[in-house]
Amino acid sequence: MSVTKLDLDGDPSASRTAEDPLVGLARQLLEEIGEDPNRGGLRDTPARFARWWREFIDYDPGSVGTLFETTSTNQLVVVSDIQVWSLCEHHLLPFNCSVTIAYRPTGKLLGLSKFARVAHQYAHRLQVQERLVDQIALEISTLSGTPDVAVIAKGEHLCMTMRGIKAAAQMTSTAYRGEFGTDPGLRGELFDLLRA
Repeated sequence: MSVTKLDLDGDPSASRTAEDPLVGLARQLLEEIGEDPNRGGLRDTPARFARWWREFIDYDPGSVGTLFETTSTNQLVVVSDIQVWSLCEHHLLPFNCSVTIAYRPTGKLLGLSKFARVAHQYAHRLQVQERLVDQIALEISTLSGTPDVAVIAKGEHLCMTMRGIKAAAQMTSTAYRGEFGTDPGLRGELFDLLRA
């Protein structure tokens, strides 16, 4: 059994040992589905379950704010095929997305790794794909200082593949900010780049 020391009112002498609540929930889940959490193959599963949830939700993307000077401000920057995993907030089942982020710089360029860091930052939580693309677009716009941002995510949701209809399919969500939302020519340029 995994235990956690709890400090009561900041007094170490008042600390007591208690089971990690997530470990307890995992044990209860196993029991509710007819499993014995004490059998050999499952004995450490509740602790692994608790560690995974904390690791996933407490994800730290590191620094997302590095900017570089640029002399060419009218060319699109497109970073595609960023693979992220998230959790459907309706079923607590995973979904994975391939994310494309495009923006038109206004004198500053984001460091390349920042796109993946931002995508992962918003994916590592209970989420829906439509909100995920909106949050990524807003963050890229804020970091880069440009309103012209597009985010496209193609996702496969295990809540559809493993339950309900039990069919594999991809869902595409988009977020267009600034001129990406008003200029069909700019969106067309993006789509041409993605097809190239």
